[in-house]
Amino acid sequence: MPDQMELAALFALGFFTLLVAGVFQAFSDFVMAGLKRACPSAGAEAMQHINRTVIRSVFVVSLLAIAPLSAALALYAAFNMEGSSRALTISAAVIYIPAVFLVTAAANVPRNERLDKMAAYSNEGRDYWAVYLREWTGWNHVRTLGSAATGAVYMLAAIAL
Repeated sequence: MPDQMELAALFALGFFTLLVAGVFQAFSDFVMAGLKRACPSAGAEAMQHINRTVIRSVFVVSLLAIAPLSAALALYAAFNMEGSSRALTISAAVIYIPAVFLVTAAANVPRNERLDKMAAYSNEGRDYWAVYLREWTGWNHVRTLGSAATGAVYMLAAIAL
């Protein structure tokens, strides 16, 4: 891959990772806080609808595609890039895959699935909502920081080429 292709790949991954970080940050900053202010049943029901909608979005395509693309670019970098660009490109994958992809799969998605199975207006749904808010948002903070750091590292790798 010529340097121009490397540059394009690094900037593209950096850009899309920073977009993902922005969505996560919005949830950490004000979406979940707004849902928390609603009555528990209404907040839980709104989040159920958000979760059912997001799985058919460009956001999820980006979130999921970044992991294998990061792994592939890290592998490429290990054999074809030099210096700080190589180290930064590999570091981006090392950050994104556990802090964003695996946290999503192991922490946020299971909570979404559990919430989805509950009737929002049931006692069980209302009780779980308080737990969900705390746990889901905490893990979302990890994803926010992980994706923001990954995007920044990709941009630094591109600059270092």
